[in-house]
Amino acid sequence: MRPLQLILSAFGPYAGQVTVDLEQLGRQGLYLITGDTGAGKTTLFDAITYALYGEPSGSNRDPSMFRSEYAQPDTPTFVELVFSYGGKTYTVRRNPEYKRPSKRGAGSVVQKADAELRLPDGRLVTKSREVTREINRIIGLDRSQFSQIAMIAQGDFLKLLLADTKSRQEIFREIFKTRFYMTFQDRVKERSAALQKACETARASVQQYIAGAICPVENPLSPQLQRAQAGELPFQDIEELLGQLIEQDQAEETRQQQLLDQLEAQLNEVSALLGKAETAQKTRQNLDTATKNRDALLPQVEQAQKALQQEQDKQPQRDAFSRELAALQAARSQYQELARKETALAALDQQIDGGEQAQARQQNDQQIQTRLEAAVQAGLSPESGAGQEIAALHRRWLTAAGTPYDPARHRG
Repeated sequence: MRPLQLILSAFGPYAGQVTVDLEQLGRQGLYLITGDTGAGKTTLFDAITYALYGEPSGSNRDPSMFRSEYAQPDTPTFVELVFSYGGKTYTVRRNPEYKRPSKRGAGSVVQKADAELRLPDGRLVTKSREVTREINRIIGLDRSQFSQIAMIAQGDFLKLLLADTKSRQEIFREIFKTRFYMTFQDRVKERSAALQKACETARASVQQYIAGAICPVENPLSPQLQRAQAGELPFQDIEELLGQLIEQDQAEETRQQQLLDQLEAQLNEVSALLGKAETAQKTRQNLDTATKNRDALLPQVEQAQKALQQEQDKQPQRDAFSRELAALQAARSQYQELARKETALAALDQQIDGGEQAQARQQNDQQIQTRLEAAVQAGLSPESGAGQEIAALHRRWLTAAGTPYDPARHRG
């Protein structure tokens, strides 16, 4: 930041408006303001600091004291500073709170403190807080830091020298814009710590694996493995040792796999032979069983053969029976017609017998009826012998006719 022009009006000991052309001091970047005591050196520091931050450069002064007691009542109190930063020009103007004559009528009114900042692009920032916030953003220093490093009043340089390390680091970091180096350094530290932690974790993991590693005593790598497990071997050597052990294990695994493949092939051959042997054994057992069954069935076979021969000997007789059966089947229809005619003849005989019986009954009934009529005409009583005979004849006649005989009813 380089001040170019400072305008003071009714500020401190300056009753009127004073313009200080600081641009004439050149571009060396370091200015020394000297003068007798009371010449107004501190007022220039206060004016610049107040224009930027709204506060004096020292801590023993208050903005309410900035109104010049020598100024005319209608002379306004303000400070205006034109400065450049980063090749750009800014203009800031502030006024403290003070009393001034009223523009309307007699008396005085209070002029409120105010500020405005004109940016290089023409934009205008107003109000004291907003202007101060924007100045902090542009310059990168607050009022305390600015008073210690950019504009050091008499006796204040000792404060910078006596400041604690953290405060000086913060001040110099803002001056030389090294904050991003600090950020980079912090990130590097964090990354380094993370890598260190990862490395320690990897070492612990490797140590865990190496503690569980086993190799035969006769192995040439056995002494190195013992040193590694005791923590006497560098990490790089441990890594190389593990690689060699892994290569040996892989080679042994390959050899064992080949041997396993050979054993498996032999096992398959043995299994195939065993399957054939089992099949042959089952076939032999089946053959023995069939032989035993054949021997047990031989008597039955002989009997069956004898029975078959006997049946074959009966073949002529069966042929004769077959011929007779055929003849009987041929005569069957004739026998059926004969049976039908015999049935019809029997029915006809029954009819004839029935007719003859009916005719005989009719003749008998006729005789009984004739005798009854004769007895009735003779006037025979039933109690007489003739009457009893007549009654007997009457009963026979009724019975033959199928009518029950009632003595009381047929008496007389």
